[in-house]
Amino acid sequence: MLNIMLIGAPGSGKGTQANFIKEDFGLAHISTGDLFRANIENGTTLGTTAKAFMDKGDLVPDDLVIKMLYERLSEDDSKNGFMLDGYPRTVEQAKALDSMLTEMTFKLDIIINLKVNDETVIKRLLGRGRTDDNTETITNRLKVFKSQSEPVLEYYNGKIKILNIESEGTALSIYENIKNKIK
Repeated sequence: MLNIMLIGAPGSGKGTQANFIKEDFGLAHISTGDLFRANIENGTTLGTTAKAFMDKGDLVPDDLVIKMLYERLSEDDSKNGFMLDGYPRTVEQAKALDSMLTEMTFKLDIIINLKVNDETVIKRLLGRGRTDDNTETITNRLKVFKSQSEPVLEYYNGKIKILNIESEGTALSIYENIKNKIK
């Protein structure tokens, strides 16, 4: 069983690499965005509550996210290993996650940190052609990532193996590097 956390700035290639890892290692791929969508679409109590926050433009509170994660990790496909994609984003979320995983007798084995320079991120995200992807918004998202998510890596440093992966080059060459370091 292999349990992975995937972390990286917007535009670092998390989605692409998550798909490779999921397929190759047979892991349950768990992203908070997918969790929110599934709970909202299925009309769960957690989904209805989360939607109320999202509709106001507020962040979904950590305790609600942890409850969704707990339910998701209780599903059968998570028993053979899972990959958390985009969570935790803050040290407080990491602490809550640690408590929940301990309660469930799970542990994280590896953190994959996709590193990419700001210029590459801006170029990649501007190339997607989304209306919300402009230089100002992207720069702000990078600042938020650095201020909130980079401390998560500091929190786990020395506790869990962290693989720092340069996310420059082709998607397949980046994945080969990840795969070689996991094995």
